[in-house]
Order: sequence, then structure tokens, then C-alpha cells
Amino acid sequence: MGDSTTALPSSNAMGGEYDYLIKFLALGDSGVGKTSFLYQYTDGTFNSKFISTVGIDFREKRVMHRPKGVADNMSRGQRVHLQLWDTAGQERFRSLTTAFFRDAMGFLLLFDLTNEQSFINIRNWMTQLQMHAYCENPDIVLCGNKSDLEEHRAISDERAKEMAEKYGLPYFETSAKTGANISKAIECLLDNVMLRMERSVDKSQFPGAVIAHGNGRGLPMEVDEAGESKSGCAC
Repeated sequence: MGDSTTALPSSNAMGGEYDYLIKFLALGDSGVGKTSFLYQYTDGTFNSKFISTVGIDFREKRVMHRPKGVADNMSRGQRVHLQLWDTAGQERFRSLTTAFFRDAMGFLLLFDLTNEQSFINIRNWMTQLQMHAYCENPDIVLCGNKSDLEEHRAISDERAKEMAEKYGLPYFETSAKTGANISKAIECLLDNVMLRMERSVDKSQFPGAVIAHGNGRGLPMEVDEAGESKSGCAC
């Protein structure tokens, strides 16, 4: 995807102006590395100890996005505040997770390259997305995580690419430990989301994208007592 995004100083700070607030949701079975994936992207750190996410958590990062093929000196770029939502993979949290589907504008769908079942379950996650996302064909990037554990690999590159091609998804082999391809995967998703917005006449169909006004602060997502999102969907 090239260098279409550039991290801004103090990228995790809440203050300052931005042009867009965009929410991405990380999905996949428990243990595939979603939390480590997001921490590697936002903080550049890796914790080898597995701590299962309980319910929902999120990370944030500011980036400067420029359309592909546009030179830096020809465009100021768009200041994007990314909210990266981390979901629990366990079945008992599934109702809470799906409550956040309609508020996300793009999805990072992860499986573990060393875990056959997590790969098989991609089909179930795709079904959930088609049922609960803000539209029937949202932007999704498929990531085969833990590429650093080559000696324990259970899913070949060919099988993973076949799965991605079946659903028409971009595919990246990533490593939360080394950081390999993590930025590229998120940049790819952001490129696709921004392109979809540019081509759309009705921006209100994107529930996860807040076009900033004034001080550049978007409204946070609200969830009611039942765990349902309060924001509407125009699709």
C-alpha cells in the first residue's frame, strides 16, 4: 500500500484537531493475537504473555493519510484519528462484540497461522459480519497472524490466499511479535475505507466515520445498558 499513512507526533493523545474519526474492529478467535496486533501498531511493543480480552477494549492512533499516487508536496493529506477496537474472541462475549459491528467502518479479521481451527472459523466470522456490519460488503482485511512461528505453521500461504480470494479480501501474513506487515494491513484497510468515502455521495451511511468540525473532536460511540449501540445505520 506504500506510505499512504504517516504517524503523527503524540499519536495516542486525545487533544488536537483531526479531519476524520474512523473506527476499526479487530475480530477473530480467542488467542489469535488481536490485542498484541493492535499494541504493536499503536505502541510498537509486544507482550509474550497471553491475557484474554474481557469484552471490549480499544487503542488509538493519529495518522496523516494521503491518497495513493499523490505526492506529499501536492496534498496536505487528511488527519485521521483511528480508534482500533479490540474484541473478545470467546463465544460468551459474542453478543457484546456484535453490538459494536455497526459502529465500525472497517474490520481486521485475524486467524492464527499455527491454529487450524482459527482458520476454519473465518467462515463463521464472515457470516457474522454479513449479518451485523453496517452494510453487506464492508471493507475487511484478512490477516494470518504469528508468521514468526514458521516451525509451527499449520496454514499454508496457498490455503490462506484461497480463503481471501473466496471472499474478495486483501490478505497479509503478520506478526505481532516482529511487527511484520501490521502497518501495511491497517494502511490497506484505511486506504480502502477512505476511497469508499470519497466515492460515496451519502457520507451518512458510514456510522464509524465522524467528519470533524470545529475543534476536531468526534462524538464517542455510546452503548446502552443492554450492550446495544445507540447509533443508527443508514444502509
